Amino acid sequence: MKRKSRRYKLLLAVHKYLGLVTGLIVFLVSITGACWAFQEEIMAWSAPEYRFDGLTHENLLPASRAKEIGEAVFPGREIHGALYSGPDRPVEVIFYQADPDFYRSAFLHPATGELLHTEDRLSGFFAWVLRGHMYLWLPPGLGSPIVKYGVLVFLLILISGVLIWLNGKRRQLRVCWKPTTGWRRKNYDLHSIGGVYLGAFALLFALTGSVIGLPWFYNLTYQALGGEGDPSFVIPENVHPAPAGTPFSPAYDELVPRLMAEEPEATGFELHYPRTDGASIYVEVERHPGTYYASDYRYFDQYSLEEISSPGVYATYAEADLAKFVLRLNYDIHVGAIGGFAGKLIAFLASLLIATLPVTGLLLWYGRRFKKPRRMPPGPLKLPA
Repeated sequence: MKRKSRRYKLLLAVHKYLGLVTGLIVFLVSITGACWAFQEEIMAWSAPEYRFDGLTHENLLPASRAKEIGEAVFPGREIHGALYSGPDRPVEVIFYQADPDFYRSAFLHPATGELLHTEDRLSGFFAWVLRGHMYLWLPPGLGSPIVKYGVLVFLLILISGVLIWLNGKRRQLRVCWKPTTGWRRKNYDLHSIGGVYLGAFALLFALTGSVIGLPWFYNLTYQALGGEGDPSFVIPENVHPAPAGTPFSPAYDELVPRLMAEEPEATGFELHYPRTDGASIYVEVERHPGTYYASDYRYFDQYSLEEISSPGVYATYAEADLAKFVLRLNYDIHVGAIGGFAGKLIAFLASLLIATLPVTGLLLWYGRRFKKPRRMPPGPLKLPA
């Protein structure tokens, strides 16, 4: 009994002090995560709506022309790719670079290339939310490690919390309050019982967040699932050398129309321009809007358009083994998109409720730390003899 008591006290100490250290991190990351849940739906609702009738994939703006127009709109900036969402939707030329931060899009008419509008992805409410979620609005070099390792510590807090509940004398799963129940007891029940019910969601968010944020955790997860080879994003090299003696005309202008004809059920084709003469072109083929796990990542020689296989996690969906499939699912699970609207609603509500755990935990510590001594009722009045 004494041995168990020591173990129990150690678990309580670990849970309490780690919780006090990371409580604010967990609170802010949970609140911003809840705000992010319906980001795509809200952004789509508020964005300008363009529809163009009478066009086919044969009339599409060539990818090389989309690149030229984009470079004229944002000169000197690095183009990430061009997203074709069908002949009736604008072509989105995406610009992204990390240093200095630049993330914008230029939307072009799918046939003429006329500039329709531009969008700054680093401004607005959701960009502000994402900065808070990823690095607490601090400089990224400081805030990012705080969030990443704070979430990792949260995993230890969750595990210690479950062990405390299992080792406790009263393993309650429902609230039993009476009119005489004080606020400390109510707060304790909210923290302990709420933690049990929310534990699975919190564990899922923390694990998937750690896979996203920590490369070593990503690699460890891949290996633990039996994955072999390189788990990173691998863009293969060309299989043919650049043609010599004649000016080169980009072959990738033919690529998107060809893929649209081959895969009419796909909803988007994001072409990424090769960064070097030796790199292949890769095209992300979107199959389910709002999710990423089922997308195909296809690679083509930039001179011959011969398709090339990739040894990395991100290749065709049909080639994914268990380890690659789980890593593909990771982001969609993290944001709840894997369950569609219902999944995002669950992620939203769970994130909000998880944000209450550090609050009730702090109140629990405060109530015990600054507990007022109980006043004893006065005894019977004694008369002198």
